[in-house]
Amino acid sequence: MKYTIAVIPGDGIGPEVVDQAKKALDAVAEAYDHIFLYKEALLGACAIEKTGYPLPQETIDICRNSDAILYGAIGDPKYDNDPSARIRPEQGLLQLRKELDLYCNVRPVKAYDNLIHNSPLKREVIKGTDFLVYRELTGGIYFGKKEVSADGKMASDVSVYTVDEITRITHLAFKAAQKRKKKVTLVDESNVLETSRLWRKTVTEIAKEYPEITLEYLFVANATMQLITNPKQFDVILTENLFGDIISDEASVISGSKGLIASSSIGEENALFEPIHGSYFEAKGKDLANPLASILSAGMLLQHLGLNEEADAIERAVEKSLALGITTKDIKRKIQNATTTSKVGDFIADYITNQDDSNMNFKNIHMGQSTII
Repeated sequence: MKYTIAVIPGDGIGPEVVDQAKKALDAVAEAYDHIFLYKEALLGACAIEKTGYPLPQETIDICRNSDAILYGAIGDPKYDNDPSARIRPEQGLLQLRKELDLYCNVRPVKAYDNLIHNSPLKREVIKGTDFLVYRELTGGIYFGKKEVSADGKMASDVSVYTVDEITRITHLAFKAAQKRKKKVTLVDESNVLETSRLWRKTVTEIAKEYPEITLEYLFVANATMQLITNPKQFDVILTENLFGDIISDEASVISGSKGLIASSSIGEENALFEPIHGSYFEAKGKDLANPLASILSAGMLLQHLGLNEEADAIERAVEKSLALGITTKDIKRKIQNATTTSKVGDFIADYITNQDDSNMNFKNIHMGQSTII
């Protein structure tokens, strides 16, 4: 099969980790007889520098005409450290979500057995953790009306939600739960916020269409505590934009590294796949950023295209790299032989194209050698 993939490397370490995800996709193409055509596009600080805008129209057009979008990272200290900047890299990503109506963000959170020791949480607390965060992505406080008073002493950000916005992501969350442990947890603040009360009312009504699914409710403050004290209780977490942003970032500590958390942003006609980590400018160009989240995002992209066997191959390759310790130094903080971004990508690609040779000494790829049987 032939697929067109829009590739948005973005800022900071984005280009480096996206290159490794493309290696994995190219290996999949070779092993499973597919063709992936890449069309590169600008977004973020790099787009501002070249065009004056964080999201050029050409990027929107490329994304609309692609089967899926692979995205790296966004942000630059030049803008992060200047709160007065009127044009900012993040505006490009928010606008792209709106332009493509990417209303549903999905973040898988998993405790990998080989990395449990890396998490700041206790082994017995996190072992077996495996859940999804379904975050509404195009509504809420990030997109509401924003005002600053003339004297600069008052500011407001308005949060707005409609029943339709809540309904469409709720159905996706319940359908995901049907294929998992059949449980949805709605995280809101319905004791205080009118938008949350609308969420709870709407989700409760929709839940009647899924009698096999258990629906539970947590206020956001309690949810943030439960994520740390008992993350295994969760299956699918459903929540609004701001709460989802915070919860999914908090949940990343369970895996032991932000460099392992992939995500997808889904609309009716388009879908974007990206790691959740930032642009990490300190590591730019040093070949030390963890590419696994970007590679796992490529796996989610394959799932979206219906290529489930191919997606499983990427998941197995990542598991093998962790088992053999072929990882970057964010995971091997106390170990001297952590490897580089590009060599992790090389290993993943090598594993995918040589899956049948189960007795191979894959660890040799870590040293830049050819694989030995």
